[in-house]
Amino acid sequence: MERKIKIGLVGVGMFGGDVHLRTYADLQRAGISPWLGRIGFDDFAPQFADVEFELVALGTRTEASALGAKSSYRELTGGEIQHFYGQTPWVEMIQRHPDLDLLAVATPDHLHFDPTIHALQNGIHVVLEKPMTLQMHQADQIIELANSAQLVVGLDMHKRYDPDHFKIFHDLVETMGDPIYGRAVLEEPLEVATNTFKWVTESDPFSYVGVHWTDLFIHYLQTKPVSLFALGQKMKLGRQYGIDAYDAVQVSVVFDNGMHIQFVNNWITPADFEGPVNQESELLMTNGKIESDSQYRGLRYTLEGGGSRTSNTHFTRDVRRPDGSQTYVGYGKDSLVACILAILRRKFNQTPLEDLRSTFPTPEEGRLSVALIEAAQTVRDANFDYLEHGLGTPVTAKFGQDGITILDPYAENRQIYTRPI
Repeated sequence: MERKIKIGLVGVGMFGGDVHLRTYADLQRAGISPWLGRIGFDDFAPQFADVEFELVALGTRTEASALGAKSSYRELTGGEIQHFYGQTPWVEMIQRHPDLDLLAVATPDHLHFDPTIHALQNGIHVVLEKPMTLQMHQADQIIELANSAQLVVGLDMHKRYDPDHFKIFHDLVETMGDPIYGRAVLEEPLEVATNTFKWVTESDPFSYVGVHWTDLFIHYLQTKPVSLFALGQKMKLGRQYGIDAYDAVQVSVVFDNGMHIQFVNNWITPADFEGPVNQESELLMTNGKIESDSQYRGLRYTLEGGGSRTSNTHFTRDVRRPDGSQTYVGYGKDSLVACILAILRRKFNQTPLEDLRSTFPTPEEGRLSVALIEAAQTVRDANFDYLEHGLGTPVTAKFGQDGITILDPYAENRQIYTRPI
């Protein structure tokens, strides 16, 4: 009996049109087995070696972007896929393909909820780009519906699978005692905010990329937030480009293990910065300290007239096949593979969802990052307004069994979320 996974993809921008598209092309060509050893699940390779994969449809906002993605996929696989476009392309896609096994959602940050809920309501598993959502009530609805239907919602938290982070959190942290404080930096190029994304006013640098670091600490150290301070700046994007969005956001979080982490994010890094992004972290522990430079991985090159450049070949890199085509390898792909393996085990083995939770990035863990995102947005905006009026930056947030409370000395404290964190 033929075993096949039918995939629909919504969103073909920077990640959807590259990492997702190329991952599904590789799965269609060779199946999932070749990639499982990279994430420690090669025991499942023989069991799922016969499973075929097919990207049957993609959806995006404009016809031009849909046709461009179709052309790219044709070059990768020689195959044709159906395309849908408009404000809600996933609706018609699922109407036409009710037998989809998986909907991959790679839409902008603020547009993750609707396609995810629609897929779950139609009995379809989901692989979802980070952040899961920007609001807690949406995260809760996704979790409740996925659990009641016993469907996988896998989050693309690919920093978990970075080999440096495997070393840090699987080996080093266990030998260094208790975490004390840390700093996590991820800075995106200006082009992202001014050209690549048309939706930066709907999100911010912390929500977009800071979530990678929050997930690392929450997942690997099994900790929850207890308090937060946030501040953002609006200078360059507004003054030079007329874009009412934050240039940068800094968020300080205290966790229930006593650890304090400062998250530093922007999306205005100059174009002539040597790396595609700047990313680094440090973690002080009672018996040691860890520093990680994820921007400079040991490869630097200089082109005449172009300055020096670095390349992160850990994230994704092309590997040339004998026939001249190229496959895609890296931790950017590994995260998707982990989510899809969970879907295979659920579909073909009927493995209970509860037994799969430790094997892929779950929405339950993603919910804690959403709590930080929603609290940070509220605190950041309040502090921004107070600072403009010469009142300092006094607003903070606390997390607990009573939810998320905003602490504001100039106004009444207020709860923005009332369920336990």
